[in-house]
Amino acid sequence: MTTIQAVNGPIDSSQLGRTYVHEHVFVLTTDVQQNYPDEWGDEDDRVDDAVTKLTALAASGVRTIVDPTVVGLGRYIPRIQRVAARVPTLNILVATGCYTYRDTPFFFHHRGPALNEALGMEVPDPMVDFFVGDIERGIAGTGVRAAILKCAIAEPGLTSGVVQVMRAVARAHLATGAPITVHTHPGTRQGLAVQSLMADEGVAPERIVLAHSGDTSDADHLSSLADAGFWLGMDRFGLNFDFPFEARCDIVVEMCRRGYAERMMLSHDAACYLDWIDPHVFALMPDWHYLHLANDVLPYLRDHGVSEEQITTMLEHNPRRYFEGT
Repeated sequence: MTTIQAVNGPIDSSQLGRTYVHEHVFVLTTDVQQNYPDEWGDEDDRVDDAVTKLTALAASGVRTIVDPTVVGLGRYIPRIQRVAARVPTLNILVATGCYTYRDTPFFFHHRGPALNEALGMEVPDPMVDFFVGDIERGIAGTGVRAAILKCAIAEPGLTSGVVQVMRAVARAHLATGAPITVHTHPGTRQGLAVQSLMADEGVAPERIVLAHSGDTSDADHLSSLADAGFWLGMDRFGLNFDFPFEARCDIVVEMCRRGYAERMMLSHDAACYLDWIDPHVFALMPDWHYLHLANDVLPYLRDHGVSEEQITTMLEHNPRRYFEGT
């Protein structure tokens, strides 16, 4: 058994229960919200709304969510603490890391490795210290410690910024043992780039979730990544704008048929509030919410041959193994 840091305090891995490994609470463009706050509205109303939605999620039988909101996604732990305190039946695990598809934030442009050539020496990367501190000491004086590390790679691939963040995440993992989740783009097979870089850093694939693996129907590609030891995040259920409900479910059915239930985890990548999308667009995605898995996805999987044992494996056993490193 492993001790895992949750917002309300440490828990044992045996207490994870049914776990959704990729759910946000708030995703914000912080500079915009601070300067143009009208859409955000009243802070208490937003917190109340999150409490209502997460209470309903807990009532559906989910015991834990992993919130991979980091720098670049508007992470603000005091707000998450307010929510978590009012939903004590749900473990909320938070992350450290940096989210970018191309460049690092300007803060890092003239610090750390960016100075190597100018100074003629290898300069330590402040990201590594930031990430390790979030895991070992807590985030921004809140006392809340990060449970996972998060980075991203998308269609642009291994840009210099993505490489810097991914290497910093890898090194923070090696220093702390915290597992990693990587936003990926399976349509361009970016999991292979993750595989190469993380191997170069000495990170075992068994400690990495390749998030958004369910965005493809290429079962052969996913099988090769699972065979390499990666966890497959089938974690965008309800986000059916470009990839329909049946396709998202059918790739899970096929992977289960091939014997890979023990390498997959399920989730939505939903949020109580996300400012990246015009509110009117959400009307086109009515199923993108925390209850879609239980209400719609699991019945479909059952009807198409996925067993209760496989569902329990994906939602309970695999998250526990991911955190325990087994």
